[in-house]
Amino acid sequence: MNTPPLWEKSQFGLVQFDFPTLNIDHIKPKAIPHNIRLGHQLEFVFKQLVEASKAYDILLHNLPIKNDHRTIGEIDFVLKDKLTKQLLHIELTYKFYIINPEITAPIHRLMGPNKRDRFFTKMEKIRNVQIPLLHSTEGKKALEQLEIDVDDIEHQTCFKGQLFKPFQSTNAFIGPLNNNCIEGYWLRFAEFNTKDFQKHQYYIPTKSEWVITPHSNLEWKTHFEIAMEIQLRLIEENAPMVWMKKSESIIEKFFVVWW
Repeated sequence: MNTPPLWEKSQFGLVQFDFPTLNIDHIKPKAIPHNIRLGHQLEFVFKQLVEASKAYDILLHNLPIKNDHRTIGEIDFVLKDKLTKQLLHIELTYKFYIINPEITAPIHRLMGPNKRDRFFTKMEKIRNVQIPLLHSTEGKKALEQLEIDVDDIEHQTCFKGQLFKPFQSTNAFIGPLNNNCIEGYWLRFAEFNTKDFQKHQYYIPTKSEWVITPHSNLEWKTHFEIAMEIQLRLIEENAPMVWMKKSESIIEKFFVVWW
């Protein structure tokens, strides 16, 4: 709920889902499976929040679309606005991107910390693949079986993200995207392995912990201890997220990249 959308209103031909106002304190969360990837875990979070809002009926969640028993895609959510009766197709995305200032075009600057995932590619896939999937022969057939008329559906995206700018750099311009999504920074091991970092404490969060606000109630490690763990991950070309505890009230988050 606290993560801002990666853009506001409409950009790139994609409209952001306007999340209903919620009182989190009144929500009793249900258990979320741990043996699924983070993206699917966040679908469970989104589903519970939408249900708690009482503004929508969830007509479907995570519906696979098949062609001759082969899955060609899936539909994340179709909601029905209880007030207006409008059907909404929601594609849910939550990403972690670093900002690479070496790339000229602002929306091409966003990429995964391991360079295997890019914002522009994901945005294009939603617009050119996932939305048209509902209007394909297979998509229409699957929706008809649930008595959902695809012609009445409005397409939206709930695209949230956490962005990480270059360490000690002011060149983090991202054009039409939301600067409020910047949550930390990224750096290379040589920068991390310097005197300024050696006096603090560290923790490497699990992937499921990436989304949450860092907190101090953890088993923290010294710079020497965490540096060895980071090096092992970098050898495997895996850029870890790291939480750095400067004090009880100041905790920073960043990625150490291998490239």
